[in-house]
Amino acid sequence: MVLRVGLLVGRERSFPDALIAEVARRDAGVVASYAELDITSIDRPPPYDVLVDRISHEVTCYQPVLKLAVLNGTRVVNNPFWRIADDKLFGTALAARLGVRVPRTVVLPSKSYGEGVSSQTLCNLRFPLDWEGAARELGFPMFIKPHWGGGFRDVYRVSSMEELWRAYDRTGTLTMIAQEAIPWSQYVRCIVIGKEHVRPALWDPRLGHFDRYVRATETMPELEPALLARCVEDARSLCRALGYDMNTVELAIRDGVPYAIDFMNSAPDFDITSLGPEHFPWVVEKMADLVIKLAHEGPPKPAMSFKDVMR
Repeated sequence: MVLRVGLLVGRERSFPDALIAEVARRDAGVVASYAELDITSIDRPPPYDVLVDRISHEVTCYQPVLKLAVLNGTRVVNNPFWRIADDKLFGTALAARLGVRVPRTVVLPSKSYGEGVSSQTLCNLRFPLDWEGAARELGFPMFIKPHWGGGFRDVYRVSSMEELWRAYDRTGTLTMIAQEAIPWSQYVRCIVIGKEHVRPALWDPRLGHFDRYVRATETMPELEPALLARCVEDARSLCRALGYDMNTVELAIRDGVPYAIDFMNSAPDFDITSLGPEHFPWVVEKMADLVIKLAHEGPPKPAMSFKDVMR
Protein backbone atom coordinates (compact mmCIF):
# COMPACT_ATOMS: atom_id res chain seq x y z
CA MET A 1 0.00 0.00 0.00
CA VAL A 2 1.34 3.43 -0.94
CA LEU A 3 1.39 5.94 1.91
CA ARG A 4 0.23 9.49 1.18
CA VAL A 5 1.77 12.80 2.24
CA GLY A 6 -0.26 15.94 1.54
CA LEU A 7 1.23 19.44 1.45
CA LEU A 8 -1.06 22.26 2.53
CA VAL A 9 0.50 25.43 1.12
CA GLY A 10 -0.14 28.98 0.04
CA ARG A 11 1.72 30.69 -2.79
CA GLU A 12 5.08 29.04 -2.14
CA ARG A 13 6.30 26.58 -4.77
CA SER A 14 10.07 26.04 -4.55
CA PHE A 15 10.00 24.11 -1.27
CA PRO A 16 6.84 22.00 -1.82
CA ASP A 17 7.87 21.11 -5.38
CA ALA A 18 11.34 20.12 -4.19
CA LEU A 19 9.94 18.06 -1.30
CA ILE A 20 7.50 16.23 -3.60
CA ALA A 21 10.35 15.43 -5.98
CA GLU A 22 12.68 14.30 -3.18
CA VAL A 23 10.09 11.95 -1.67
CA ALA A 24 9.50 10.45 -5.12
CA ARG A 25 13.24 10.04 -5.68
CA ARG A 26 13.57 8.02 -2.45
CA ASP A 27 11.13 5.34 -3.76
CA ALA A 28 10.21 4.51 -0.14
CA GLY A 29 6.58 3.54 -0.63
CA VAL A 30 5.45 7.11 0.02
CA VAL A 31 3.90 9.56 -2.43
CA ALA A 32 3.83 13.30 -1.70
CA SER A 33 1.52 15.75 -3.45
CA TYR A 34 -0.36 18.97 -2.90
CA ALA A 35 -3.24 18.21 -0.54
CA GLU A 36 -6.80 18.53 -1.83
CA LEU A 37 -9.53 19.47 0.65
CA ASP A 38 -13.26 19.88 0.19
CA ILE A 39 -16.23 20.40 2.46
CA THR A 40 -15.22 18.03 5.25
CA SER A 41 -17.51 15.79 7.27
CA ILE A 42 -16.54 14.53 10.71
CA ASP A 43 -16.72 10.96 9.39
CA ARG A 44 -14.66 11.66 6.23
CA PRO A 45 -11.31 13.10 7.31
CA PRO A 46 -8.68 13.92 4.65
CA PRO A 47 -7.21 10.66 3.28
CA TYR A 48 -3.56 11.34 4.11
CA ASP A 49 -1.06 9.56 6.34
CA VAL A 50 0.89 12.80 6.83
CA LEU A 51 -0.10 16.42 6.26
CA VAL A 52 2.51 19.19 6.16
CA ASP A 53 0.77 22.41 7.19
CA ARG A 54 2.32 25.53 5.70
CA ILE A 55 -0.69 27.86 5.55
CA SER A 56 -3.41 27.26 8.18
CA HIS A 57 -2.12 30.23 10.18
CA GLU A 58 -3.52 32.38 7.34
CA VAL A 59 -6.27 30.15 5.92
CA THR A 60 -7.88 29.41 9.27
CA CYS A 61 -10.70 27.24 7.89
CA TYR A 62 -8.04 24.54 7.49
CA GLN A 63 -7.39 24.42 11.24
CA PRO A 64 -10.44 22.36 12.27
CA VAL A 65 -9.80 20.01 9.33
CA LEU A 66 -6.24 19.44 10.52
CA LYS A 67 -7.42 18.70 14.06
CA LEU A 68 -9.97 16.24 12.68
CA ALA A 69 -7.17 14.59 10.69
CA VAL A 70 -5.04 14.21 13.82
CA LEU A 71 -7.98 12.70 15.67
CA ASN A 72 -8.22 10.08 12.93
CA GLY A 73 -4.55 9.15 12.95
CA THR A 74 -2.94 11.49 10.42
CA ARG A 75 0.42 12.86 11.46
CA VAL A 76 0.32 16.64 10.99
CA VAL A 77 3.46 18.78 10.86
CA ASN A 78 3.13 20.92 12.93
CA ASN A 79 0.62 19.41 15.34
CA PRO A 80 -2.33 21.84 15.28
CA PHE A 81 -3.27 21.20 18.90
CA TRP A 82 0.13 22.50 19.98
CA ARG A 83 0.49 25.27 17.43
CA ILE A 84 -2.90 26.91 17.81
CA ALA A 85 -2.47 27.02 21.60
CA ASP A 86 0.82 28.92 21.38
CA ASP A 87 1.30 32.58 22.20
CA LYS A 88 4.32 34.76 22.67
CA LEU A 89 3.96 35.43 26.39
CA PHE A 90 3.59 31.75 27.26
CA GLY A 91 6.39 30.79 24.90
CA THR A 92 8.73 33.35 26.43
CA ALA A 93 7.88 32.19 29.95
CA LEU A 94 8.41 28.57 28.90
CA ALA A 95 11.79 29.42 27.39
CA ALA A 96 12.86 31.06 30.64
CA ARG A 97 11.71 27.99 32.58
CA LEU A 98 13.88 25.84 30.27
CA GLY A 99 16.93 27.96 31.04
CA VAL A 100 16.95 29.76 27.67
CA ARG A 101 17.66 33.48 28.03
CA VAL A 102 14.84 35.76 26.86
CA PRO A 103 14.09 39.50 26.89
CA ARG A 104 12.12 40.90 29.81
CA THR A 105 8.51 40.70 28.66
CA VAL A 106 5.07 41.95 29.72
CA VAL A 107 1.60 41.55 28.24
CA LEU A 108 -0.53 44.65 27.65
CA PRO A 109 -4.31 44.95 27.93
CA SER A 110 -5.84 45.67 24.53
CA LYS A 111 -6.30 49.28 23.47
CA SER A 112 -9.93 48.67 22.40
CA TYR A 113 -12.51 45.91 22.52
CA GLY A 114 -15.38 44.61 20.47
CA GLU A 115 -18.97 45.72 20.62
CA GLY A 116 -20.64 44.97 23.94
CA VAL A 117 -17.49 45.27 26.07
CA SER A 118 -17.91 48.11 28.55
CA SER A 119 -16.09 49.49 31.57
CA GLN A 120 -18.12 47.08 33.68
CA THR A 121 -16.84 44.16 31.60
CA LEU A 122 -13.29 45.32 32.29
CA CYS A 123 -13.79 45.60 36.05
CA ASN A 124 -10.79 43.35 36.73
CA LEU A 125 -8.36 45.73 35.05
CA ARG A 126 -6.69 48.26 37.32
CA PHE A 127 -6.86 51.81 36.00
CA PRO A 128 -4.81 53.80 35.36
CA LEU A 129 -2.49 51.15 33.90
CA ASP A 130 1.06 51.20 35.28
CA TRP A 131 2.82 52.38 32.12
CA GLU A 132 5.64 53.98 34.07
CA GLY A 133 6.33 50.73 35.94
CA ALA A 134 6.44 48.74 32.70
CA ALA A 135 8.82 51.29 31.19
CA ARG A 136 11.12 51.05 34.21
CA GLU A 137 11.09 47.25 33.98
CA LEU A 138 11.81 47.00 30.25
CA GLY A 139 13.67 50.23 29.55
CA PHE A 140 13.87 52.07 26.24
CA PRO A 141 14.09 51.20 23.46
CA MET A 142 11.55 48.39 23.61
CA PHE A 143 9.46 46.49 21.10
CA ILE A 144 5.72 45.97 21.16
CA LYS A 145 4.34 43.16 19.02
CA PRO A 146 1.18 41.06 18.73
CA HIS A 147 0.70 38.30 21.28
CA TRP A 148 -0.29 36.13 18.32
CA GLY A 149 1.12 36.77 14.88
CA GLY A 150 4.27 36.95 12.81
CA GLY A 151 5.81 38.23 9.63
CA PHE A 152 6.88 41.50 11.34
CA ARG A 153 3.27 42.75 11.12
CA ASP A 154 2.22 45.34 13.73
CA VAL A 155 5.66 45.38 15.36
CA TYR A 156 6.89 48.72 16.72
CA ARG A 157 10.23 49.81 18.11
CA VAL A 158 9.65 52.65 20.58
CA SER A 159 12.16 54.87 22.35
CA SER A 160 10.00 56.97 24.67
CA MET A 161 6.68 56.99 26.49
CA GLU A 162 5.22 59.21 23.79
CA GLU A 163 6.24 56.77 21.05
CA LEU A 164 4.92 53.88 23.13
CA TRP A 165 1.51 55.47 23.53
CA ARG A 166 1.34 56.44 19.84
CA ALA A 167 2.12 52.88 18.78
CA TYR A 168 -0.26 51.42 21.35
CA ASP A 169 -3.05 53.67 20.08
CA ARG A 170 -2.69 52.02 16.65
CA THR A 171 -3.08 48.44 17.92
CA GLY A 172 -6.88 48.39 18.17
CA THR A 173 -8.25 45.12 19.51
CA LEU A 174 -4.94 43.24 19.21
CA THR A 175 -3.43 41.80 22.35
CA MET A 176 0.17 43.03 22.50
CA ILE A 177 3.30 42.17 24.41
CA ALA A 178 6.17 44.54 25.15
CA GLN A 179 9.78 43.35 25.31
CA GLU A 180 13.09 44.93 26.11
CA ALA A 181 15.28 45.47 23.08
CA ILE A 182 18.37 43.27 23.01
CA PRO A 183 21.35 45.04 21.41
CA TRP A 184 23.24 42.32 19.59
CA SER A 185 26.55 41.70 17.88
CA GLN A 186 25.39 38.56 16.04
CA TYR A 187 21.98 37.21 15.12
CA VAL A 188 21.34 33.52 14.48
CA ARG A 189 18.45 31.69 12.90
CA CYS A 190 18.35 27.97 13.66
CA ILE A 191 16.33 25.86 11.23
CA VAL A 192 14.92 22.89 13.15
CA ILE A 193 13.42 19.75 11.59
CA GLY A 194 11.93 16.85 13.54
CA LYS A 195 12.69 18.61 16.86
CA GLU A 196 16.27 17.28 16.73
CA HIS A 197 18.01 18.28 13.49
CA VAL A 198 19.28 21.85 13.79
CA ARG A 199 21.04 23.95 11.18
CA PRO A 200 22.27 27.23 12.69
CA ALA A 201 22.95 30.12 10.35
CA LEU A 202 23.90 33.75 10.74
CA TRP A 203 20.85 35.78 9.72
CA ASP A 204 20.71 39.55 9.56
CA PRO A 205 17.21 41.05 10.05
CA ARG A 206 18.54 44.49 9.04
CA LEU A 207 19.01 43.33 5.44
CA GLY A 208 16.40 42.86 2.75
CA HIS A 209 14.35 39.66 2.79
CA PHE A 210 16.41 37.87 0.15
CA ASP A 211 19.79 38.81 1.68
CA ARG A 212 19.28 37.92 5.34
CA TYR A 213 20.85 34.45 5.05
CA VAL A 214 23.14 34.80 2.07
CA ARG A 215 24.86 38.05 3.07
CA ALA A 216 24.86 37.74 6.88
CA THR A 217 28.49 36.64 6.96
CA GLU A 218 29.39 40.02 5.42
CA THR A 219 27.82 41.99 8.29
CA MET A 220 28.78 40.03 11.41
CA PRO A 221 31.50 37.65 12.62
CA GLU A 222 31.12 33.88 12.66
CA LEU A 223 30.10 32.18 15.91
CA GLU A 224 32.68 30.55 18.14
CA PRO A 225 32.17 26.75 18.46
CA ALA A 226 30.95 26.88 22.08
CA LEU A 227 28.42 29.61 21.29
CA LEU A 228 27.28 27.73 18.19
CA ALA A 229 26.68 24.62 20.32
CA ARG A 230 24.68 26.68 22.86
CA CYS A 231 22.46 28.06 20.09
CA VAL A 232 21.82 24.57 18.73
CA GLU A 233 20.92 23.19 22.14
CA ASP A 234 18.63 26.13 22.97
CA ALA A 235 16.82 25.69 19.65
CA ARG A 236 16.44 21.96 20.22
CA SER A 237 15.15 22.48 23.78
CA LEU A 238 12.52 24.96 22.63
CA CYS A 239 11.23 22.76 19.80
CA ARG A 240 11.05 19.70 22.02
CA ALA A 241 9.05 21.62 24.61
CA LEU A 242 6.76 23.29 22.07
CA GLY A 243 6.24 20.14 20.01
CA TYR A 244 7.34 21.78 16.73
CA ASP A 245 8.64 19.44 14.03
CA MET A 246 9.53 22.32 11.71
CA ASN A 247 10.51 25.68 13.07
CA THR A 248 13.01 28.49 12.95
CA VAL A 249 14.44 29.79 16.21
CA GLU A 250 15.94 33.28 16.20
CA LEU A 251 18.61 34.12 18.76
CA ALA A 252 20.22 37.52 19.35
CA ILE A 253 23.73 37.34 20.79
CA ARG A 254 24.44 39.93 23.49
CA ASP A 255 27.81 39.81 25.30
CA GLY A 256 28.32 36.23 24.15
CA VAL A 257 24.90 35.05 25.41
CA PRO A 258 22.07 33.97 23.07
CA TYR A 259 18.62 35.43 23.76
CA ALA A 260 15.59 33.73 22.18
CA ILE A 261 13.70 36.42 20.25
CA ASP A 262 11.34 34.56 17.92
CA PHE A 263 10.82 30.82 18.06
CA MET A 264 7.22 29.91 17.20
CA ASN A 265 7.39 29.91 13.40
CA SER A 266 5.02 27.09 12.53
CA ALA A 267 5.43 27.70 8.78
CA PRO A 268 9.05 28.83 8.56
CA ASP A 269 10.40 30.43 5.41
CA PHE A 270 11.76 27.54 3.34
CA ASP A 271 11.86 29.29 -0.02
CA ILE A 272 15.06 28.82 -2.01
CA THR A 273 15.25 32.54 -2.77
CA SER A 274 15.71 33.34 0.92
CA LEU A 275 17.49 30.20 2.18
CA GLY A 276 19.90 30.23 -0.73
CA PRO A 277 21.71 27.20 -2.17
CA GLU A 278 23.60 26.58 1.07
CA HIS A 279 20.60 25.81 3.29
CA PHE A 280 17.77 24.84 0.91
CA PRO A 281 18.99 21.29 0.05
CA TRP A 282 19.43 20.48 3.76
CA VAL A 283 15.86 21.55 4.53
CA VAL A 284 14.44 19.47 1.68
CA GLU A 285 16.50 16.42 2.69
CA LYS A 286 15.55 16.57 6.37
CA MET A 287 11.86 17.24 5.67
CA ALA A 288 11.78 14.26 3.30
CA ASP A 289 13.36 12.12 6.02
CA LEU A 290 10.72 13.33 8.48
CA VAL A 291 7.58 12.83 6.37
CA ILE A 292 8.68 9.39 5.16
CA LYS A 293 9.43 8.34 8.74
CA LEU A 294 6.08 9.61 10.04
CA ALA A 295 4.17 7.99 7.19
CA HIS A 296 5.70 4.59 7.94
CA GLU A 297 5.22 4.97 11.70
CA GLY A 298 1.50 5.59 11.29
CA PRO A 299 -0.76 6.88 14.08
CA PRO A 300 0.85 7.26 17.54
CA LYS A 301 -1.49 4.57 18.94
CA PRO A 302 -4.16 2.30 17.46
CA ALA A 303 -6.85 4.01 19.54
CA MET A 304 -6.17 7.56 20.65
CA SER A 305 -7.69 9.43 23.53
CA PHE A 306 -7.80 13.21 23.43
CA LYS A 307 -4.84 13.26 25.81
CA ASP A 308 -2.86 11.15 23.31
CA VAL A 309 -3.70 13.59 20.52
CA MET A 310 -2.21 16.44 22.51
CA ARG A 311 1.14 14.69 22.96
